[in-house]
Amino acid sequence: MIDTRDLTKTYGKLYALDRLTMHLEPGDVYGFIGPNGAGKTTTMRILATLLNPSWGEATVCGYSIYTASKDIRRAIGYMPDFFGVYDDMKVIEYLEFFAAAYRISGPARRKKCDQVLELVELGYKRDALVTSLSRGMTQRLGLARVLLHEPQVLLLDEPASGLDPRARIEMRELLKELRSMKKTILVSSHILPELADICNKIGIIERGKLLFNGDVESAIQQVRRRHVFLVSVGVENNDKAIAFLSSHADIDRVDPLPEQETFKVTLKDSSLEGFFIPELLIQNGYKLRMFKEEEINLEHVFMEITKGITN
Repeated sequence: MIDTRDLTKTYGKLYALDRLTMHLEPGDVYGFIGPNGAGKTTTMRILATLLNPSWGEATVCGYSIYTASKDIRRAIGYMPDFFGVYDDMKVIEYLEFFAAAYRISGPARRKKCDQVLELVELGYKRDALVTSLSRGMTQRLGLARVLLHEPQVLLLDEPASGLDPRARIEMRELLKELRSMKKTILVSSHILPELADICNKIGIIERGKLLFNGDVESAIQQVRRRHVFLVSVGVENNDKAIAFLSSHADIDRVDPLPEQETFKVTLKDSSLEGFFIPELLIQNGYKLRMFKEEEINLEHVFMEITKGITN
């Protein structure tokens, strides 16, 4: 659905986008991750045919950004980070205005507007003025607008930006609903745990360069150099167990966790598995209360792969 090859955008000597190559299959939800100024918005504007690249190629739904911009615009829904709304309009009037722009006419126009309002759970606000909406409601209205013409591809630039926790949860659930509808979605966000929850692929970009491109599990495996486990044998026995495990040849270090009844066991080699740890403890008279591998989340992956450098 989306293909780019060596996509590049320069401003003088500055590379806003540096030979970006990526591929999204139909139904992919692709989390686009990077610091401010990394090139996420530039990429989306190019894919939406609102910005010309300096060189490179990109196609959306099989259409070239150079020769078929009108076809691409019919096939996509693009929601920028910040967008203007017509404050003196009611919500339903706002949607009907854009539906008319998409050449949806007659009874079908009102029906489609009602459908997208229900999808984003704004039906109860249909007669409210747009200016009365909260930031979260405005974001959902913007998403309703780009869904009017039933696009195959959605380009969502920071859809959860500036939202409170409840509004972020509502936006996440809405994106899950769109995923279930088999939409192909390219979504950028700074709220990394939520991306891990909805995306099947991620791309990590910094200074215009794509540093990682793949599924979330592959990203985790890339940064997991050694296995780390959380263990508890009861607060009264933790110190003894720490001393006991520290002497094992395959264990690099054992660290107590402050104010917790657990300690962290780090193995020496990434090829080692930790299954011997519970067996070793039980054989030596310890009652195992907890044993699990330490989780690596998307924030940890992002911090390990990027260097914190911006254009």
